[in-house]
Amino acid sequence: MSQEALADAVGVSRQTIISIEKGGYAPSTFLALKLARTLGKTVEELFYLDSEP
Repeated sequence: MSQEALADAVGVSRQTIISIEKGGYAPSTFLALKLARTLGKTVEELFYLDSEP
C-alpha cells in the first residue's frame, strides 16, 4: 500500500505517514489503532521495537 493510499484510508496527510515511518511522530492511540486495522496488523506489530531479531 502506498503512503498516499494509507494516508487517505486513515484520514491523515502523506506527510504524517512519512513522519511516523521515520520515527519523528508518535501517533495518537486512535490513529495507531486505525493504522493497525487498515494494515491488518496489531499495534504491537507496527510500533513495538524488539531488540532481538
